[in-house]
Amino acid sequence: MTRLPDLDALQLLVAVADTGSLGKAAARTGISQPSASARMATLERRLGLKLLARTTSGSRLTSDGAMVTDWARRVLEQAEALVEGAEALRTHADERLAVAASLTIAEHLMPTWLIELRQLRPAIRVGLTVENSHQVVAALRAGQVELGFVEGPWVPRDLHSAVVGRDRLVVVVAPAHPWARRKEPLTAAELAAEPLLLREPGSGTREVLEAALSAHDGPAVPLIELGATAPLRSAALSGSGPAVLSVLAVAEDIAAGRLAEVPLAEDVALRRTLRAVWVRGRELNEAAGWLVQVARGRG
Repeated sequence: MTRLPDLDALQLLVAVADTGSLGKAAARTGISQPSASARMATLERRLGLKLLARTTSGSRLTSDGAMVTDWARRVLEQAEALVEGAEALRTHADERLAVAASLTIAEHLMPTWLIELRQLRPAIRVGLTVENSHQVVAALRAGQVELGFVEGPWVPRDLHSAVVGRDRLVVVVAPAHPWARRKEPLTAAELAAEPLLLREPGSGTREVLEAALSAHDGPAVPLIELGATAPLRSAALSGSGPAVLSVLAVAEDIAAGRLAEVPLAEDVALRRTLRAVWVRGRELNEAAGWLVQVARGRG
């Protein structure tokens, strides 16, 4: 298996693309030119590709190098999101904004929001707690956090809310599962009768599914019931059974053919609204207001 390139090498490659020179890229990343040359050589060797064409006027990307650079930018963006998300999860004594978010939002959207918030308002620091939607509401009511993000189909009357996005749930199976070859859309009755890989009660994902299948007495007893998305995704990949998950969590698996999305009939309503929530009668402070604006795409 090819060894993964380190992030420093990818940062250097992007810097070469931006500056047109290995020497300028070395200066930007704070290393010597010989070190930069060695790092690029190692990256090319690991990938088995010629990435740079060195000339007397500088360095230019090869066609392979241009493609790899585009991919590298995306990897670095995700790495930055990881760092921002990890920082938010740590407890800070000087924390300015306490936030609770449901799992799908925390995992797939919050890191990008935090990067944008940091760019707009560098002084704001966010402390993040990851809960299911019911627990987010409880934390707000208890005064443990100032702002919450939920994905369930309901908002209690004692909370204000603002729509920050849309999502849909999908039914996914491993390629060998009979449903992967299904031509007819899956009906609500069929879905309700099948044991599924499910999130726990109280999660927004579970509540949306229960509402969609309420006419059929809700989903059957689950095959597996967990408080996290990743192990359910892994169970679906292994062929354990059908899973109902956010499309945000499995889009790459579907695109790569590792999971198959099962077509659904019109009577299976699995779309949902993502919301920022806060206690009614309690005005959002400036930091919380900025995060809501960023989440709504108005930063």
